[in-house]
Amino acid sequence: MISTWLVSFFTYLEPLLCAAALLFLLRIKPWRNYIYLVALLSVRLASDLVYLGLKAMIHVSVVEAGSAYRIYFYSYWGSYAIEAILSILIIYSIFKLAMAPLKGLQALGMLIFRWVAAISVAVTVGLAIAPNQSGKEFIVGLVTQMQRTSSILTLCLLIFVCFAIRPMGLSHRSRIFGVSLGLGILATTDLVRAAWIAHNSTMESAVNLIGGFAICVTLCIWSTYFALPEPKRRMILLPTTSPFHRWNQISAALGDEPGYVAIGGIPPELFAPAEIELMKRASAMMAPQKVEAHPTSNLRSISA
Repeated sequence: MISTWLVSFFTYLEPLLCAAALLFLLRIKPWRNYIYLVALLSVRLASDLVYLGLKAMIHVSVVEAGSAYRIYFYSYWGSYAIEAILSILIIYSIFKLAMAPLKGLQALGMLIFRWVAAISVAVTVGLAIAPNQSGKEFIVGLVTQMQRTSSILTLCLLIFVCFAIRPMGLSHRSRIFGVSLGLGILATTDLVRAAWIAHNSTMESAVNLIGGFAICVTLCIWSTYFALPEPKRRMILLPTTSPFHRWNQISAALGDEPGYVAIGGIPPELFAPAEIELMKRASAMMAPQKVEAHPTSNLRSISA
């Protein structure tokens, strides 16, 4: 009885907190830096409203339970897949914001991240394909694997942010850390839920209750971070022996175009007339200097 009440409580509380977090996020000036988080919250809010709307229509006998379930199945798993993709994009944008002062490491890290994400998506699709699968089973397997992939990448990002928060001039009150913390909580609960859903898939299970609680906590964290003013990012002062400084220089030099040197065989047509005239005058001025520099050689040639 208590578990049923808690499920209903979290079900109605989640869209309210989601709307509040979305409102606080849109109030800040650089909200475009978190555009993927805005999309994630919007998709989550729309999914919750669809569920509540279907539940209300079933209660007043407007829609049959079977039809409502089919609608909710595709809307839930469709939004779940979109959220998995948006989570990866949020990780990408958060890493880009965190590494903004070190352009070299930022470019190298983004390149590595794109390759890792592409390989992870390919592995996810491969693991989701199995023989004798129905369409619904394939959708569930594919979306579940996508969510696991994004959860693992999110936890890796959270570990990186925790270790690099001080060298990058950030603090625990930074919105970058707040967004990463919320994503880490969601990723952990999604991994636990994916591992235990095969054993107990009822709505009133402890895993689902913990998942609903974790979502509400995450939305509260995001609302708090976006409602409060963010401290200014500190200036980064790295010693010359710092590995961050060295790797940033190396990474910045990796993408530079090489220089080119003209060895020979240059046709005169490549030079402008003014350049040719300048070279002629320079050659004419250098000829008398050579004669003055070797007067004895000229005298010897005359006496001979």
